[in-house]
Amino acid sequence: MSFFTYILFSKTLDRYYVGHTGDVLDERIRKHNSNHKGYTGRASDWKLQYFEVYSTKEEAYARERYIKSRKSKKYLEKLIRNSHDGYTDR
Repeated sequence: MSFFTYILFSKTLDRYYVGHTGDVLDERIRKHNSNHKGYTGRASDWKLQYFEVYSTKEEAYARERYIKSRKSKKYLEKLIRNSHDGYTDR
């Protein structure tokens, strides 16, 4: 099983969202775009911008925490810009 750290973007909110999952990534994004409570429930136009693949949940979660700790839109945009097709295999 693979685990993912990912970055979504909502044009409506002009905001990024960083998360991790062990689910199928497409299914997780669908859940973010469904009508639900929580941060991503405020919009339904979340698009995948970037993701990384890990072999353990702990690695994916640690990477999510690291990215969030940067608290920088510029950092997120640099990650996205420097990725090859939005994919990094770790």
